Amino acid sequence: MLVKWIRCTVVDRRGFERGQRKWAGLPGEPGFRGQGGGWSRLRPNVAHVFAFWETRAFYDSFMARSHDRLASGQAGTYKDMQAKLFDHRFDVKTGFQPRFTESDVVRVAHCRVREDRVEHFCLMQEKVWNPAMAGSPGMVRGVFGEAPGNEFLVMSMWLSAAEHGKYRAERVERLLLRAQTEADVAALAGDVVALEPSWSV
Repeated sequence: MLVKWIRCTVVDRRGFERGQRKWAGLPGEPGFRGQGGGWSRLRPNVAHVFAFWETRAFYDSFMARSHDRLASGQAGTYKDMQAKLFDHRFDVKTGFQPRFTESDVVRVAHCRVREDRVEHFCLMQEKVWNPAMAGSPGMVRGVFGEAPGNEFLVMSMWLSAAEHGKYRAERVERLLLRAQTEADVAALAGDVVALEPSWSV
């Protein structure tokens, strides 16, 4: 599975949201698995969108054919768009489905990992972070993806911001030490996204 993460600063919120509804045409596209997104809880006017495709070939075909027509509805409503593609490595918790209806927030972490620490980082994700997140009552599902250049995406869906906050407060510091994350990660950027139900496709 291919994961696409788009982040941008919105300059015309109403126009952007109107354009976002045009993506409702996606389910007819071969290989499309699901899409959702919302607004950053930390930075006003920053929007995040997460899209899932069965394979890179299906995604490339969509980009060549239908993408520009659907995207035209949002022209001029945003700036500073960044889009990144990640290959699905494994699920966080089990049985990941790109469905956004059961969650209120998504936590996204984008890690650039030191080359000599990639193996350790992935192992810690599997053995330390995954079980801790899977064992948190408010965590619904998630995905761990990899991009060229030792870049990784950890995306987790939560029932509510309060549940995610509880997990952060109770466990994250201890887990960072246990997983030696500081030694692995050269750069880390993250956000908490309040999901907009009308963006889910």
